[in-house]
Amino acid sequence: MQTKMAFCMYRPKHGKEKALKELVRQHFPTLKAYELVTDKHNFIAQSEDGTIIEIFEWTGDSAIDAAHQHPAVTAIWEKMAPICDFPVLRELEEAETSFPDFKVINLE
Repeated sequence: MQTKMAFCMYRPKHGKEKALKELVRQHFPTLKAYELVTDKHNFIAQSEDGTIIEIFEWTGDSAIDAAHQHPAVTAIWEKMAPICDFPVLRELEEAETSFPDFKVINLE
């Protein structure tokens, strides 16, 4: 089975950074509990504009599909929707460089 690396981007709406970080903190453990991601740990970073970037490895295409059907996962995503936007990578200023770097953050 071919794994896939995800780059998830969450840009908090004004005053919602703390609430968003709490949901991001829950996201990966939830995916892991349902065996949708590999045993490799996730990485969390932040761009200059405050966008939180979560990087992890799906176990495969079927896991991505399963996540979109799983109530525990979709519950997190539904809570994220009103407190953040989901930009694409090219919208981040750092993406304009050949070797972008981001501030590593710890949500523990």
